[in-house]
Amino acid sequence: MSATVERNVRPDYDPELQKIADYVLDYRIESDEALDTARNCLIDTLGCGLLALRFPECTKHLGPLAEGTVVPHGARVPGTSFRLDTVKAAWDIGCIVRWLDYNDTWLAAEWGHPSDNLGAILAVADYLSQKRVAQGEAPLTMRDVLEAMIKAHEIQGVLALENSFNRVGLDHVVLVKVASTTVAAHLMGANREQLLSALSHAWADGQSLRTYRHAPNAGSRKSWAAGDATSRGVRLADIALRGEMGIPGVLSAPQWGFYDVLFSKTNKDQAIKPEGERKLRFQREFGTYVMENILFKIAFPAEFHAQTACEAAVRLHPQVKDRLEEIERVVITTHESAIRIISKEGELANPADRDHCLQYMVAVPLIFGDLTAEHYEDDFHRQHPLIDTLRGKMEVREEPRYTQDYLAADKRSIANAIQVLFRDGSATECIEVEYPIGHRRRRDEGIPILEEKFRRNLATRFPAGRCERIFSLCRDQAQLEATPVHRFVELFVI
Repeated sequence: MSATVERNVRPDYDPELQKIADYVLDYRIESDEALDTARNCLIDTLGCGLLALRFPECTKHLGPLAEGTVVPHGARVPGTSFRLDTVKAAWDIGCIVRWLDYNDTWLAAEWGHPSDNLGAILAVADYLSQKRVAQGEAPLTMRDVLEAMIKAHEIQGVLALENSFNRVGLDHVVLVKVASTTVAAHLMGANREQLLSALSHAWADGQSLRTYRHAPNAGSRKSWAAGDATSRGVRLADIALRGEMGIPGVLSAPQWGFYDVLFSKTNKDQAIKPEGERKLRFQREFGTYVMENILFKIAFPAEFHAQTACEAAVRLHPQVKDRLEEIERVVITTHESAIRIISKEGELANPADRDHCLQYMVAVPLIFGDLTAEHYEDDFHRQHPLIDTLRGKMEVREEPRYTQDYLAADKRSIANAIQVLFRDGSATECIEVEYPIGHRRRRDEGIPILEEKFRRNLATRFPAGRCERIFSLCRDQAQLEATPVHRFVELFVI
């Protein structure tokens, strides 16, 4: 009886990996819109991190693993006095910028938050800039940081356009790890072979489950998962730069590769796809598309599929605030992704559960006229039982047009509509909001508000003089781009 013998012929790197690597190594950023948007993304992301430092559940995770560790040229964590190795600094920066669910968003077949990659980018760039100066070399500049952000956004966002990892139960932070690994390795001076090696190890890791984002297991891990992913990217880049061999067929290897092990079930009913379809799809070439179209969370610290619903609820507040006890029904008309991700009934166990509940995020602004991070806290929730009463009166419906426009490349709307019906038969108008204020179509309206958001967040951590100095620098594109990274980060040190 003969046995099957595997042919041990080492393949070339999967073409998908080569496509990503060549983009990072060869593409030149020439889009002024992308650079300007990256600057706004930078300040918004850092501001979100500063605001998160007000919450002990976040800050308990920060700092060195071994107390008292001294790291020469260590990377700084904005808003703190920590100086850490690049891996832990990336973890901490990624943790604070994601904690309140208030940084940028990308919505497609896979949703996520590309600014999560700033953890790896800023940690590596700060360390390298300090080290270069100490060695008598030129520092990295903030232009390098902005370009790395654009490329990380593009990698994560383009991979998300037609590849749904959530359909197979994997969390979107797989794309944070892949993007962070790539740009971190590039900043660290990786050649093509080293970059491909690092990328292959990012895909080989196994990937996080989405369990912690969904009822009944939603919890605070979703607030630090991206920090964990971006720091892992730094670690894998370092491993590759030390000469570790790559895994060329990590995606395509029969039986053992990513496609066969983790990506074979992608239909809604979990039916196994034909073998030829078990691979990443690229809707477009890599460029600057994602940064130019990124969605900012300007108005509300809320899961992005609910942003327009929150805006509609705020607009309805004057019509319902004096008739809350008379409400019979609240009709929320939305898109399929919102129903699948954030529509929940029953008890909500913690703040992380509440900020991913469409009904909760509508109830609060209907009652109070606003939605802030504090509105998710346990004490606030206990003091206001009317929130859950109102949740129990909500009916969520899908509008097919909203679902279609959500996926349309020329629209990418995130539409919601709300109408409140009262027991006497009367009703409010139906308020429809198709594009949130953070959408590209509303940039002129949104950026001044984003800048004010940044001012407020700076003021939670720094004295007025420092706030003004930071804000002035960050509004000047040319001056910011020319600023050495380590000098920029120094402005954010306590």
